[in-house]
Amino acid sequence: MSQAHAPVLHDEAVVALEIKPDGHYVDGTYGRGGHARSILAALGERGRLIVMDRDPQAIADARNRLGADSRVTIIHDDYANMCQQIADLDLLEQIDGVLLDLGVSSPQLDDARRGFSFQHNGPLDMRMNPDQGESAAQWLAHAEESDIARVLWEYGEERHSRRIARKIVEVRASRSIDDTATLAGLISEMMPRAKNNRHPATRSFQAIRIFINQELAQIQLLLETVFDILKIGGRILVISFHSLEDRLVKRFFKSESSAPKIPRGLPLRDSEIESTIRLKVIGRAIKAGAKELESNPRARSAIMRIAERAA
Repeated sequence: MSQAHAPVLHDEAVVALEIKPDGHYVDGTYGRGGHARSILAALGERGRLIVMDRDPQAIADARNRLGADSRVTIIHDDYANMCQQIADLDLLEQIDGVLLDLGVSSPQLDDARRGFSFQHNGPLDMRMNPDQGESAAQWLAHAEESDIARVLWEYGEERHSRRIARKIVEVRASRSIDDTATLAGLISEMMPRAKNNRHPATRSFQAIRIFINQELAQIQLLLETVFDILKIGGRILVISFHSLEDRLVKRFFKSESSAPKIPRGLPLRDSEIESTIRLKVIGRAIKAGAKELESNPRARSAIMRIAERAA
């Protein structure tokens, strides 16, 4: 039985957004709308909610659940393109809050046809939007051995990346690798027995998914344009599930909330130095509590960071 979709850090995110009844908010990763519906419930008649997702199934769900509400705008697009979409709505620098819940949603993981998980066999797809780009199977069919190894190491921190890449190239010479069971099986053959209960293919599947969907590049593009989206005092909340994602967000928040190092003796006023600070980090990183972890084990790796536009 598939696990019911539970929005991670739901209550914490809604509180952190400090929702104004007449504010404008963007849920850049609608998923199945758990966060979006709570934001909408806190809005008044003049409030506005913009939801985005690149997954056509998520967009279909949004239209079914929220499509009749005049306060809601539904956009089928990557959140990396949020700035352009907000510009098209003539709302640049008018957004009070942006929420990103990164990674794969429970419905995506639980649907074997999407190819994100090795728990149930299905086509080796892994695309957030199955109508765009190469599937994981298509990429593995032609990628250089060195490129496969690099992806497994850079995005999955897989220590056995070269060994696995060599096996993939060897196997594909005689048969196709087009389902999740085949890929998970050949990875397991190359891995020593794990001391914990983690499946040997976990890191590799995660790495290939991140690469296929260009997930780190998507985050970077959004962060680089967030100052054109948020109004001063507007907040951005990012919930990540992978150390590479969290590191990218943490570094960006730190760089934009810290004054640059000024050479000693340079004639600058304090006000001139402070003007370069564009973000204010709100509190420390937030993780799921014991109660949430009991009901939703998938929240165990979730980290939420919050920042507010200062200038």
